[in-house]
Amino acid sequence: MSKCKVVKGRNDVKLIDIYKSAVLFGMEKDPRGKDSVKAELLRAKDEYEKLSVKDKEFYDKARLDNPYSDTRILNGKEDSEIKTILVGVDIEVGEIVLVDRLREKGEKIDLAMTHHPEGLALAGFFNVMYMQVDILSKIGIPINVAESLMHERIKEVERRVMPANHTRSVDAAKLLGINFMSCHTPADNCVATYLQDLMDKKKPRTLGDIVNILRDIPEYNAAAKQGAGPKITRGDNSSKAGRVFVDMTGGTEGSKDIFKKLSEAGVSTIVCMHLSEEHFKKAQEEHINVVIAGHIASDNVGLNIMLDELEKKGKFKILSCSGFRRFSRK
Repeated sequence: MSKCKVVKGRNDVKLIDIYKSAVLFGMEKDPRGKDSVKAELLRAKDEYEKLSVKDKEFYDKARLDNPYSDTRILNGKEDSEIKTILVGVDIEVGEIVLVDRLREKGEKIDLAMTHHPEGLALAGFFNVMYMQVDILSKIGIPINVAESLMHERIKEVERRVMPANHTRSVDAAKLLGINFMSCHTPADNCVATYLQDLMDKKKPRTLGDIVNILRDIPEYNAAAKQGAGPKITRGDNSSKAGRVFVDMTGGTEGSKDIFKKLSEAGVSTIVCMHLSEEHFKKAQEEHINVVIAGHIASDNVGLNIMLDELEKKGKFKILSCSGFRRFSRK
């Protein structure tokens, strides 16, 4: 990945440029820090080298340069020139057919980019959950405790993903000759780091202050007007915020048993994309305040920050679909 060379401001942006730039920017915004990201790549290399020749055949070698198993080129030639991208929070068979239909109507689309992973990126996305161990350690939870709690949760998610029909949308893209890629954790890193920096800077006094900070962000503002904006689900407007932890990256929700450890580490409020009822009840038991920023709105923030970065590499047109709305911070 360090060999990636993308010429700033050029017009002939290739599919491989977009993919590598997304991964590199995701690493830059990774809340674990650069040292932990490098350690993850070394871990993957060591894991690969210890495999038998036969087992190496089945190893996802992209993991040697890309620490985010949910971000992959799913279909297309790496040197394909990209001038127009259709971006969606979810791109499945319907959206792939939409690309083909828009092409029939004269809209030249060179790439479909999904946030939520499909294909190989979906089959292995549970691997990115290991990053949560380092994130939890960074906020004060002992590394051995974080590892123990996350291990069972990761295995649970792996079992849940195994029976899925991963390749449906990828197969459709292949049949229709459509370039297709996913960008999940790198975009989630963008929103997690952006919001944590914002909370640390503004130091909200109450949960109401947190909601107001979020509503000032274009994506959350638009979502609020559609009934899907930030909401306090544990606590109220006047509840003291205390130490705020933004939990928005690392594949999906972590262990439901982590909330006791978060409380012990001094976390008073979590700001997250979403929270299952089971997780919510555990947070409630530990008296942790919960602000749900909004799933799709948060995905929009991460994607928009990522696209702002990608547009520094060259000019291309962005079309929005499947819950995505373009807001530029340039």
